[in-house]
Amino acid sequence: MSTIEAPAVALVLPGRALSASEGTTWISGGWDLFKKAPLIWIVAVVMLFVLSLVLSVAGVIGTIVYNLVSPVIAGGLMKGCQSLEQGGELEFEHIFSGFAGSRLVPLLILGAIFIALYAVLILVFVMFAGMSVLSAFVVGDPSAIYAMGAAVLVPILLGSLVVLMLAVPVMMAYWFAPALVMLGGLSPVDAMKESFMACLRNFLAFLVYGIVMLVLAIVALIPLGLGMLVWVPVMIASTYAGYRQIFIAAAPAA
Repeated sequence: MSTIEAPAVALVLPGRALSASEGTTWISGGWDLFKKAPLIWIVAVVMLFVLSLVLSVAGVIGTIVYNLVSPVIAGGLMKGCQSLEQGGELEFEHIFSGFAGSRLVPLLILGAIFIALYAVLILVFVMFAGMSVLSAFVVGDPSAIYAMGAAVLVPILLGSLVVLMLAVPVMMAYWFAPALVMLGGLSPVDAMKESFMACLRNFLAFLVYGIVMLVLAIVALIPLGLGMLVWVPVMIASTYAGYRQIFIAAAPAA
């Protein structure tokens, strides 16, 4: 393992391999960060939901814009988590802090790479299901799909399965990338490589993490979905907690 100096932190590359039980530690760490500023977290989630809703009105263009700026916002939230961990506060400025400073362009490039990979997944789906099915999905006309009959059912299911399998490594490459770019100072490509390898190296920890978060998500949906106002911030903060354990060099002993 080599340690490199980043703008804000010292990174351990490649990231550490942790035990499976550490998946629950990330969740508890995310909960601790949420408890330090619950109101700001909830307001931030509502703001992001409203932003996604507004951009969705613009259709495909709005979706592209949202995915382009998502890493910028995620990077800002990672900076907010770092502030909370260091005894500071989570402020509204943190949410959009990625738009200011030298990390804006790398974060936007990260968003562009994610969009390109997302477009590849769509093309793969089209190869199996056909362009007519994709058009029906984009237009939001399920009756058009029903009219095609049962002949399209198998291609749709097969295409969805293949896309789901390919989406897993894409998400692995993206998971820690905003934090690595924003806090670690890595380039977008290097950040995605390190994120992918860290997720692969900690597969069991992520499996435990995913199962527990899924159970918590189901519980959060029970009270009219209001629990998601807590679940989403904990998920975001737990991502920082995982990044902190895997990539951040331990402080030297006193």
